Amino acid sequence: MKRSWYEQLLDGELAVMALLRWLVVGGLTGLVCGLAGGAFSYVLAWVTQTREAYPWLLFFMPIAGLLIVWSYQTLDMANDSGTNQIIASVRSGEKPRLRLALLIFFGAALTHLTGGSAGREGAALQIGGSLAATLGKRLRLDERNMNLIVLCGMSALFTALFGTPVAATVFSMEVVSVGILHYSALFPGLFASLVSLGVTRLMGLEAEGWALLGTPELTPLSALQVGGLGIGCALVAILFCTAMHTTVKRYQSMFPNPYVRILVGAALVIALTCVEGSGTYNGAGSAFISAALAGEQAVPWAFLLKIAFTALTLGAGFRGGEIVPTFFIGAAFGSAVAPLLGLDPAFGAAIGLIALFCGVVNCPLASILLSVELFGGGTVFFALACALSYLLSGRFSLYSSQKIVYSKLEPRYIDASAR
Repeated sequence: MKRSWYEQLLDGELAVMALLRWLVVGGLTGLVCGLAGGAFSYVLAWVTQTREAYPWLLFFMPIAGLLIVWSYQTLDMANDSGTNQIIASVRSGEKPRLRLALLIFFGAALTHLTGGSAGREGAALQIGGSLAATLGKRLRLDERNMNLIVLCGMSALFTALFGTPVAATVFSMEVVSVGILHYSALFPGLFASLVSLGVTRLMGLEAEGWALLGTPELTPLSALQVGGLGIGCALVAILFCTAMHTTVKRYQSMFPNPYVRILVGAALVIALTCVEGSGTYNGAGSAFISAALAGEQAVPWAFLLKIAFTALTLGAGFRGGEIVPTFFIGAAFGSAVAPLLGLDPAFGAAIGLIALFCGVVNCPLASILLSVELFGGGTVFFALACALSYLLSGRFSLYSSQKIVYSKLEPRYIDASAR
């Protein structure tokens, strides 16, 4: 049916109003999240340098854990589920409170300072979602626009820490409901991310990025080799997700008291660190990632150790993110397995980093775009590895609140509650 000129004019007016609204709201969100993300980056850099300079801070991990639990209990956030809560909030009317941003900032800093194996981007999603939700309430946005501003906050703070605005925007659109893209968040999220990126640049922070070394020519053999690595990453993704969720359940069933639980977790991480000896697996592990991407081949068991350190840390109740540890695990696995497949270790580390990220968060488009923004080349290889990792990782996910709405195996909707 042909639409009248009045209806077309009305649509145009609504589009212009939406553009103006998100120029203001997205800009404010990007500004707030950029400032918060810049401060968070500087704090985490400082605590990491301090821990590396004073390794004995590891033995203060039990005290840090008690402080984290006490702060969450005191501020009525004992049942907070971290990134899962932010993802779930996009679909519900219950939005994260401002205190979440303060708590995760404080908790992640203490975790990194004392050697817990955690990342920063998962924490960034929580900080960004909390700040954006608070801003949305102040601006009196309705429920649908509140959902959008939370996605903006997630994108903007992810960008503030990693400097990847396109991947961050698509990630926030993909991660909530697997198989469905929230296209209405495309412009708001991207604009907020670009503003956030500009703020962090003014604060002196540079975007992450590495040179892609050892890239082979695109041939049937190299495609087969990369495909094999992608399949391996899918299996490691299943292992990592299972370890994370199983460890949380075991901690909670064996140690119902959160104070006891976090003390036990701290003791296990300290013991494992003393046995391992190098300290490589404490903290986020950014130095290891850079070394692997530069061509330093990882030992075959490095990815398993990082899985253990991360599960023991976050499962006990320490705070931080899962994404940088995922990068570590993927880079370690790719670096170790690549020579067995006839690939360069540095190239294998890059493929492993992106493909494992894809397998645990179920965001193939964001993962491919992340490879472009981090490495700048090899897109066909990254896409192949991501496609296989996404397909074969099944319904496993780091985030239990993530809903797989559209089947990975065939063109149909599925029961999102079935796991």
